[in-house]
Amino acid sequence: MFGSFGWMELMLILVIVLIIFGAGKIPQLGEGLGKAIKGFKKSVNEADAIDVTPPPSESPEAPPVQVAQTQAAPPDTAPVQSGKQAK
Repeated sequence: MFGSFGWMELMLILVIVLIIFGAGKIPQLGEGLGKAIKGFKKSVNEADAIDVTPPPSESPEAPPVQVAQTQAAPPDTAPVQSGKQAK
């Protein structure tokens, strides 16, 4: 994408970086970048060593509890006899 940079382009980039960050900040930036790369490489190498399978459980798992759905009982209605009302 960028092609190969010549030594003039690299010097120009270095001068611009020195102007932006200053000479005192460059070693700190390099140290932080080095630590980041080192940490990344370490995590990539350790990713293969990590066992992600769950440990077997000694007790069998309880079956999931099922909730029974109940329906409301219809109101108790007694037939009304003629002339008499239900109390």
